[in-house]
Amino acid sequence: MKNKLGTAATIALSFAFAGEAFATEWNVSLWGKRRAFTEHVEKLSELVSEKTGGEFKLNISYGGLSKNRENLDGISIGAFEMAQFCAGYHRDKNPSITVLELPFLGVSSLEQEIELSKAVYEHPATVKDLGRWNATLLMPSPLPQYNIVGVGDAPKSLDDFEGLSVRATGGIGKAMEAVGAVPRSMSATEVRQAMDSGVIKAASFAPHAHISFGTIEKGKWWTTNLNPGTVNCPVVVNSDALADLSDAHREALLSSVDEALDHYVEQYNGKTMAAWGPALDERGIERVTFSDADIEAFKQAAAKPAAEEWIAANKKAGLPSQELYDLVVDKIAASK
Repeated sequence: MKNKLGTAATIALSFAFAGEAFATEWNVSLWGKRRAFTEHVEKLSELVSEKTGGEFKLNISYGGLSKNRENLDGISIGAFEMAQFCAGYHRDKNPSITVLELPFLGVSSLEQEIELSKAVYEHPATVKDLGRWNATLLMPSPLPQYNIVGVGDAPKSLDDFEGLSVRATGGIGKAMEAVGAVPRSMSATEVRQAMDSGVIKAASFAPHAHISFGTIEKGKWWTTNLNPGTVNCPVVVNSDALADLSDAHREALLSSVDEALDHYVEQYNGKTMAAWGPALDERGIERVTFSDADIEAFKQAAAKPAAEEWIAANKKAGLPSQELYDLVVDKIAASK
């Protein structure tokens, strides 16, 4: 009897382990709330579950696993398997991808932003850079050109930005410095409180974030065509977790990326941008459009100096910065 019970227990335990081997759950660290910026992750979760019959699940958490500035750290230690972060939050941790945040690169669409990001993500120097954090770049979170919502008197020329405290990260912050503004680097979730308290008078965001984080509830004006650049916010996975997936589950994940990105672009270009104009009108927000001469002067003041500084600083740090910059510039030129 003892041997029979022992055998039965062993079989049951074997089935339990077999079940665990075929069922996979990943924790995914995002922040804020579900919005246009996270729709590709939501779609990815849906597709992976469908393709594996529910055997591979992505458990998405909005702020419950980590602070947004610490998502890359969490990935590095395996605290969760997937996360989203923005390069400008910690440029020293991911210098390779900050080339995509340089001002006035001339990217004109979300589709172009995806193509450009993928090219940089696949560069050996970028793979090595993120490998320091045990991270594999999975997909970008393409964003349109940023513009500014602010309080107080609306700027009529670039001179009016002198001394303006504005939330601006990465290359956009460098661009704002070039016209005399005072950039403040802070995460998206901190912006509305900073605006309410007077720490900043303006904030640079893509349209969806101005809606999601409430700047248009406070703001009085919005720049329609400043277009200084955008931020690069990839979705990464823990490299060990990716390697540990079964072939079928890995294929389900990787084969779903392009479809998830297509869904994201469709949602952003359609639903989000369709809501943007009416959202401004409902709140009586003044649209500020600068002259062609002002925009050209802004480019001249910001673009070349920022690029030269980025190349020099990252070359000194051991990154093939000129090569990465040329890759970006050449691909943009080729697309035109």
